[in-house]
Amino acid sequence: MFRTKTVEQSIRDTEEPEHALRKSLSAWDLTVFGVGVIIGTGIFVLTGKVAKENAGPATALAFVAAGIVCALAALCYAEFASTVPVAGSAYTFAYASLGELPAWIIGWDLVLEFALGTAVVAVGWSGYVRSLMDNVGWHLPAALEGPDVADGVFDVLAFLLVLVLTVILVLGMKLSARITALVVAIKVTVVMIVIVAGLFFIVGDNYSPFIPDPVTPPAGSGWDAPLVQTIFGYEPTNFGVMGIFTAASVVFFAFIGFDVVATAAEETKVPQRDMPRGILGSLFICTVLYVAVALVVTGMQHYSQLSVSAPLADAFKATGHPFYAGVISFGAAVGLTTVCLILLLGQTRVFFAMSRDGLLPRFFSVTHPRFRTPYRPTILLGVVIAIVAGFTSIEELATLVNIGTLFAFVVVAFGVMVLRRSRPDLPRAFRTPWVPVLPIASIAASVWLMLNLPGETWFRFAVWMAVGIVVYFLYGRRNSRLGKAGPNALY
Repeated sequence: MFRTKTVEQSIRDTEEPEHALRKSLSAWDLTVFGVGVIIGTGIFVLTGKVAKENAGPATALAFVAAGIVCALAALCYAEFASTVPVAGSAYTFAYASLGELPAWIIGWDLVLEFALGTAVVAVGWSGYVRSLMDNVGWHLPAALEGPDVADGVFDVLAFLLVLVLTVILVLGMKLSARITALVVAIKVTVVMIVIVAGLFFIVGDNYSPFIPDPVTPPAGSGWDAPLVQTIFGYEPTNFGVMGIFTAASVVFFAFIGFDVVATAAEETKVPQRDMPRGILGSLFICTVLYVAVALVVTGMQHYSQLSVSAPLADAFKATGHPFYAGVISFGAAVGLTTVCLILLLGQTRVFFAMSRDGLLPRFFSVTHPRFRTPYRPTILLGVVIAIVAGFTSIEELATLVNIGTLFAFVVVAFGVMVLRRSRPDLPRAFRTPWVPVLPIASIAASVWLMLNLPGETWFRFAVWMAVGIVVYFLYGRRNSRLGKAGPNALY
């Protein structure tokens, strides 16, 4: 169960013609992918919710705190992605350092994370598009607006979006990168409009107090209470200095996605150089934009008056500028397409890597003879996620995506320390600084944010992991290529 797959074996697998992916991505492509998937509902929605309920104007500091947690993990991802340039991200890294069962567990976790993330964002995109359609007098039949709407049955817009993105991913990574670059340009332009235009409407008094006095919210109970409260009796506070860290555990969702960049390592031209640049560059750019937007929106409107559903657009409406509100809604709708695209990309690459190792049926590890993309898992997962997005009213699943991502961060940080000890001779184009201090700090920060999630989220996560372990023992362990061939075989 703890047999490891050497880095050399992982790289040899990428050279098999019918299982090889085309190398077409540069550092710029990776950075665009990162920015494309990170900037989404977080910057357009969470800013107002967190400012109003948790941190006030100090929301900007909450974004900094969450960004630091991600940066610690990103440095660990950068070392692995440049040293083991193979599809699969944390799954592949765990296989090389911790063993087959831990790798399976993290792969199973990532499948859930990316699938739910794609479905959630698709449903959110559908809502923005319906809003824009309503502005021009176009209306879908109520039954096709989705379960979140009265009399709604099927969300046809979310369904069609996932199917279109599936086709784009089958046709090739370079096409995906070009479309992503175009959409990211539009999205970043909208964010810059918010920042620059909003500067002219800032009122200094709205920043006072910058860190509001702490408030203890009503104690949670049962499944709704944060796990840290259930275990230790600690009650997270809103506002005040500790409120900043409470807010950080919420806005962390806004950063989810930078780890998806690591899933494209095998399709990168010079992964040893470009993976660290893409991962760290996209994270830095998004953190700066998040902090700037948080400062602007809390300066335009007092935090207690901010809208929870559409804070940026409503802040401009409150200052008498509805035109900017329309631009923001358009940017959000366009921008969420790249979030869906790249989450779906990450999902298919993890599934492909697990299939190539025999832990899932090998049928799914064959690449398209012309496009060199893993078209079989892409089509399968695309159709399944499209159906889920179409029929499901998805609530409170963002926290399940959060815990899955944080768990991956813990595994990768631990794996860096293990691989440093087990393979000190391995060439490393990028080295995580201050090992083991920095990986330990990354683990501690991730675990702390996980403990701030509700007990119900932990229960759902445990159930999914239990199902995964059963699947591993019934199928994966018996069909593992590493297990059949032996640890030193070239298979």
